[in-house]
Amino acid sequence: MRLTPIVTGLTLACALTSQASFAETTLRVAHVWPGGSLIDKELFQAWASSVEDASDGRLEVEVYPGQTLTKSDKTYESTANGIADIGASAQGYTAGRFPLTQVVELPGVSSSAAQGACILQSLYDQGQLDDEYADTRPLFLFTTGPGYLHTQERAIETPEDLAGLRLRRPTPLVGDMFERLDAQAVGMPAPDVYTAMQRGVVDGLSFNWEAMKTFRLNDLANHHTEIPLYDLSLFATMSQRSYEQLPPDLQRVIDEHSGPEWAQRAAAVYDELIQQGRQEAEAAGDEILVIENALDDDDWGPVLQDTIDRYLNENGERAKAVYDAAMALKRQCSA
Repeated sequence: MRLTPIVTGLTLACALTSQASFAETTLRVAHVWPGGSLIDKELFQAWASSVEDASDGRLEVEVYPGQTLTKSDKTYESTANGIADIGASAQGYTAGRFPLTQVVELPGVSSSAAQGACILQSLYDQGQLDDEYADTRPLFLFTTGPGYLHTQERAIETPEDLAGLRLRRPTPLVGDMFERLDAQAVGMPAPDVYTAMQRGVVDGLSFNWEAMKTFRLNDLANHHTEIPLYDLSLFATMSQRSYEQLPPDLQRVIDEHSGPEWAQRAAAVYDELIQQGRQEAEAAGDEILVIENALDDDDWGPVLQDTIDRYLNENGERAKAVYDAAMALKRQCSA
């Protein structure tokens, strides 16, 4: 009779010990998008919840949105150094660090977030981009979808209309294009653009429709020209040290939350926001000019092709090989 309470007591003690060590590891995720945004909620918070569930609570994931743990242009470096366990931002914020990755940003490579994510993730899975991520462990790579021109006062119909404008550049490639067209290219992280445009520091910018909604820039821009200048590449990557410190079964949880499935989940959020962002501008009565078949357009085609040629010439044979691989994947990846 006296065995029962002893067994019960041991069972309770084991249960308490198990609960005390339930969350073996806390992973800190740093990303650039605003807290409460659809990307924050439906991508990163959803990823965190799924990881916690799949690990039976042994992994706890803390999400730090809106540059609260590390600045957008330091996110990759901070992840490589272990300041964040997982970081997500744009490769273009680290100038010159990801030249092969940025093949996907060239005009005409992709026409949607879904297609861009498929191309970029596939390039990585093929081993085409290994050297650029040697100091971290990429979880999934994705893109924003095509970026267009958005201005406050001046409608942009031809490249000549850019002359004299101060424009926030999304990537160095697009910045070089702006400079060649006699515009002033201004570099700054996406979260800073609203204040800069509100104060007249910039006259316009090049963004995709998602960013126009997420960063509330549809409130300020009145003219929109759908000329696909680029498709911004994005990463969600993990500190190699943080990954290696996990036991094998928890590493498998991370592995199962990596790769094409999550790249496409990210793309689905982007493509939904792209639609919402454009609808928002339409509802406001903004002017939207669409440039069809941009690479074949008499005015814009030569400018875009020159941008492609300059990039490939500056980055050598390896970049040309990756570009060819990207264009082959474009035919396999649905838009």
